[in-house]
Parts: sequence; structure tokens; C-alpha cells
Amino acid sequence: MSNTTSQKQPPESADAGKTFFGQPRSLANIFGVEMWERFSFYGMQGILLIYLYYSASKGGLGIDQATAAGIVGAYGGAVYLSTILGAWLADRMFGSERVLFWSAVVIVAGHLSLAVLPGVSGVIAGLIFIAIGSGGLKANATRIVGTLYDEHDSRRDAGFSLFYLGINLGGFFGPLLTGLLQTTLGFHWGFGLAAVGMTFGLIQYSLGRKRLPAEAHEVPNPLPASKRARVIWIAVAAVVVIVVLVLTGVITAKNLALIVIGVVIVATIAYFVVILGSKLVGATERSRVLAFIPLFVVNAAFWSLYQQQFTVLTIYSDERLNRDLFGWMFPVSWVQSINPIFIIILSGVFAAIWTKWGDKQPSTPLKFAAGTVVMGLAFLLFLIWAGGGENSTPLLAMVGILFVFTVAELLISPVGLSATTKLAPHAFRAQMVALYFLSVALGTAVAGQLAKLYTPDTEGIYFGIIGGIAIVIGVVLALISPWVLKLMRGVR
Repeated sequence: MSNTTSQKQPPESADAGKTFFGQPRSLANIFGVEMWERFSFYGMQGILLIYLYYSASKGGLGIDQATAAGIVGAYGGAVYLSTILGAWLADRMFGSERVLFWSAVVIVAGHLSLAVLPGVSGVIAGLIFIAIGSGGLKANATRIVGTLYDEHDSRRDAGFSLFYLGINLGGFFGPLLTGLLQTTLGFHWGFGLAAVGMTFGLIQYSLGRKRLPAEAHEVPNPLPASKRARVIWIAVAAVVVIVVLVLTGVITAKNLALIVIGVVIVATIAYFVVILGSKLVGATERSRVLAFIPLFVVNAAFWSLYQQQFTVLTIYSDERLNRDLFGWMFPVSWVQSINPIFIIILSGVFAAIWTKWGDKQPSTPLKFAAGTVVMGLAFLLFLIWAGGGENSTPLLAMVGILFVFTVAELLISPVGLSATTKLAPHAFRAQMVALYFLSVALGTAVAGQLAKLYTPDTEGIYFGIIGGIAIVIGVVLALISPWVLKLMRGVR
């Protein structure tokens, strides 16, 4: 495919004078599609784990709890792993805007599969479609937000914080509404609502596609026509290998999380080698990629704790949390809407702080370090209620812990997305975002694997060790932050 939109235009040139809360107008369009995608994603994920391990009498599939948690972790890791595919298609063949649109279509198909197809077949088809589609949408939505700003625009971190607000509006309403339908009408009604939400997102995005900057449509590094047949054959071969491994029992539900961890590690190493060795990457860009390596490691550690909201914390909420609300036992999935409430409240506060501080704000490595330390402290807070009986942890305790989760998240997640777009070489912009999401993939898959070690009897040891390790990792990054900042070559 020839690159017919390679000439750059100033960000948001079509929307001069029009803003979205002081940000480029097109941020509203990406804000909307990401909000609805997160509504469907978190709404579905809020009931997925209990659907897998609840008995058939409760409408579930009756899979044992440890295996179910591993499946959820592996699926989450696969979502972020598939950002590689979405980013590669954007950088080499179609451009970010077009890949985002078709990824949204695939996500709709996935949620419909979960809603309509019964049993394990619906889970397999639905999770595969959603993982591929969500990966493509996430990598390219983030990259398109980056195209709305130049490298030194002081609004950039604030804009990503507002973008993050859209994510969490969806994350708040999704589990609330799907959980309500799940408890009143059944799991498949909840999955169906997720499909409806993503359909809304696809429609609203379609209405604003033409306003996006030319760079969003650009194919930075077009794949020569002579190489396309080889790529197709490689893709077909990969699918065949995966099918054979599943049919021969090499890949099973029990080892799926470990396999995803291994694949992510291999893919990460390969990606860094390719980018650092590319002739399209200059000396300054190469140094910035090297600076990204310690940020990648710390980010993976952070997400291995944070993503346990969908594994360990779901089990904890089902078995250890007192969910009695004035005599009514509210749905397990509602706990997952607590964090987005705090994000909605605090994201504007953090955006205002970063904007007010301007160039005086802490550097990206220090924000990463602080976020990881705070996340470790959140896990240590569980020790206060360790060893209690069934449904004995007060709801306010969980609210407080998830408040600390939120502070940690706002210190690292929107900042990480912003830093990635600033550190990315021009020829690998979408793929650098995919590399960022590989760190999330690694952390998410590890969260699924760690969940297999969790039991109510050993939860004190579990929360204490994991929280302590996270604090140590954050402190180490803080100590080496001057060196990392030097490698970033002017990017803070």
C-alpha cells in the first residue's frame, strides 16, 4: 500500500480555535471510542472470572478457581500482546486510524460471541476476537492522541490524563451495568450489554474520523509490495502452529498464563533488538529507546500488582469482602467500579497539577518510581485484615485500598503512555506504543499466574511479599533516575 498521506500537517490544523477542555478538539473523538471500548472491556471482564468458576447452577462453567484465574490473566496478557499486531499493521500497511476502526469492528464481534454462543465455545471465540481487537485499538488510540500534540506541547500530559478519564468513565459504568444484568437476568445478558456499548463507540468514532490530523492516517514505514505474500504465509503458519499445540495438549488452560509470559518476554527482547538495530533510528532516538528499558521493567512490575483487580481481588471480593449493602448483597463486579470513581475524581486534579508545575514537575522516571512504591503500599494494607473469616473485610477498607491503587495508577499509567509517544522513534511510533503495552501484557499475565498462589489461608504472606518487592523495585528506579533521565535526551 502506498503512503498517500505522508506529508505532515501541524497537529489539529483542521480544528484551529476549537478545543475540548483546552485540548485539541479531536481528543473528544478518541476519548469517546476509548470510553465505550473500556465500557465493554471492563464490563465483560467484571463478570468473566466468576462466569468461569461459578457452578452451572449459578449460570457459570464450573472451571476450578485457580485455572479460571490463570485464563483471565492469560487473556488480559494476550490483549496487550496483540498490540504488536495492531501497531505493525498501522506502521507498515494501513495507518493508525484505519486499524483503529477495524479493530473496533472485531471487538463488537467478540462481545456478540460471548453473548450468543453457549459454553466454552463462546468463551474461546469471544476472547480471541476481543483480545485481537482491543490490542489493535489500544495501541493506535494512544498513538493518535500523541499526534494531536508536538513534542514540547505543555498540554500533553494533561491531555493524556483527560484521555485516561474517558477510559475510566467506561471502566466505571461497565462493571456496574453488566454486573446488574448478570445478577438479575444472567451472564449472557451482561455480555450482550458489552456488545451494545462497543457498537455505540464504533458509531461515534466513525462520525469524526475525517477531522483527525494527517499523521493519524500516515503509514510511517510502508511494507514493500514484494514482501506481503511472505507476511501472509508467516501469519498462516503461526495460526496453524497454535492450533496444533492446542490440539496436542501442549497449550492448555492450566499453563496458558505461563505460555503468554514466555511469548511476551521473547517478543519484548525481539522488539528492542529490532528497534535499536534499525537504520531508521538515529543516535538520539536510540538513546531514548535505551532509557525506555528500565521504565518497561518497572511498568511490568506495577501492572503485575494492579491487574490483580481482575484475579485475586475478584476472588477476594467474592469470598472475603462484606458486600452487604443495607441487606442487599451487591454484585462482585461492582467492586471493580470503585477504582474508576477515584480516577474520574482525581484525573482532573493530576492533570491540573502537571499543567501548573509545567517544567518543574517530577521527571517521568520519578513518577514511575513513586507509582510503583505506592502500589506496593496498597498491597501491604491488606495485611490489616489478613486471616479474617468469610466476607469479613469491611467495604470501606476495600474503598480505601483502591483509593491508594488509584493514586499509584495516576502516577504511572497516563504518564507512561505520554512518555512512550515522546520517546518513540518516528519510524516506530505505533510499535513503541505496542512495546509499552507489552510491559502491561507481561504484568497482566504474571498477575494471572500469581493468582494461582493466592489462598485465604496464606494471604498475609502473599500480600506482604508481593507488596514488599514492588516497593524495592520503585526505590531502585528512583536511585537510578538521573542516569535514565540523561538517556532520555531532553525528554522529561
